[in-house]
Amino acid sequence: MDADVDGGVDGDVDVLAEVLGGVRARGALFRQLLMSPPWSLRFATGAPLTLSTMLRGAAWVLPAAGAPVRVRERDVVITRGPAPYTVADDPATRPRYLVTDADYCARADGTDAGDEVERRLRTCDMGPGGAALLLAGAVERRGEIGDRLLAALPGVLVVAAADVRLPALDLLAEEVTRDGPGQQAVLDRLLDLTLTSALRAWFGRAGADRPDWYAAGDDPVVGRALRLLHADPARPWTLAELAAGAGVSRAALGRRFTARVGEPPMRYLTGHRIALAADLLRDTDATVGAIARRVGYANAFALSVAFKRRHGVAPSAHRAGHEIPAAGPAAGVSRRGGS
Repeated sequence: MDADVDGGVDGDVDVLAEVLGGVRARGALFRQLLMSPPWSLRFATGAPLTLSTMLRGAAWVLPAAGAPVRVRERDVVITRGPAPYTVADDPATRPRYLVTDADYCARADGTDAGDEVERRLRTCDMGPGGAALLLAGAVERRGEIGDRLLAALPGVLVVAAADVRLPALDLLAEEVTRDGPGQQAVLDRLLDLTLTSALRAWFGRAGADRPDWYAAGDDPVVGRALRLLHADPARPWTLAELAAGAGVSRAALGRRFTARVGEPPMRYLTGHRIALAADLLRDTDATVGAIARRVGYANAFALSVAFKRRHGVAPSAHRAGHEIPAAGPAAGVSRRGGS
């Protein structure tokens, strides 16, 4: 994608879409949990984000820190991990079952629930009658670009059913109990769509305490500069060139960008380039030199100096700390493990 300072930004890069791309469902854990009061579930999946909704009944979410949060039927709840949290019919109800990435139907002490829980496809029936029905899907973190989103979210956020239409949620509720070809891919994409719609509604609500990088997009000058940088991070940008693209002087862009984003344009660009490089090191087998050129550095040495300054380790050491799945077809900088 090319950024043309004179002719516009090809594709009009959406910063929120790019950030959301760093937190994407792939092999997400899904369960429906049917319960009769009194009920309480302790979630300890370690997932960075969990999206859930009460398809039937209401609940309380008790985060690791902070006050209990009331959740009504069909509200969408996004819980930021990896800290455990509890969902219950009442804040005073002690957890009876433990939800982990290995078992959604275990007793609170971690032992097998045995016959007291009826297990069906992606469903745990924990009590006769099933007055309450909770649907939950856990989303994985894909890289450092996603960290910018995670850092902007509270421990628990609730999008009220009255505030947003989520047709994908109805499809998700239907598909979670099916087992057709490609079922996991269908569920993953529906979870992505529901998460994106819910977050867009949450960020866009009146009086929202939005992160700087999101709110800055509303500024005609800063938003333009951000789109230029994200459209072509490898371009050898100068402050003068970026200011010309945004239609203001260098001094004006520097003041306005820093005030809205929290750091100067070139420092923001450096952080974005290093985050991109970290994700490419994690998700591809491209050489450090190839990654360096893709994100705007002349060679592997230049990237290594900047990377070590920010992370304290060289790119090769960062890569060694992440397990990379088996390689797929190469195309430029090849991706691994699918998308």
